[in-house]
Amino acid sequence: MKNIINKKKDVEVNETSFKNLNIEGVKYKTSLTSKFERRKKWEIPDGTKVYSFIPGTVVKLFVNEGDKINAGDKLMVLEAMKMKNNISVPFCAKIKKINIAEGERIPKEHLLFEFELTED
Repeated sequence: MKNIINKKKDVEVNETSFKNLNIEGVKYKTSLTSKFERRKKWEIPDGTKVYSFIPGTVVKLFVNEGDKINAGDKLMVLEAMKMKNNISVPFCAKIKKINIAEGERIPKEHLLFEFELTED
């Protein structure tokens, strides 16, 4: 960062360093906030893992490790803000690991299930 003195007003002006930001193939020169630089980087989602979308309490589990499940089968009931949310699976798979138990309180983005995808 360079300090430049404006001769007309005798005021110090900070010249900020700019960084490149690429959005959909268009490059911009900009200054980034420290909060933006510390953000969690986006990753391609892993389709074999299910994370909680809200914090809550696990009311009921309908599956066990090793079970084969079909599209539309219920996995669990998650209670959040006095509402019971039915969580189901949109594809056929085999349950590799369950990382929760009934009655457990879970935070947002907690890993719930891990799957092995199957064809049928």
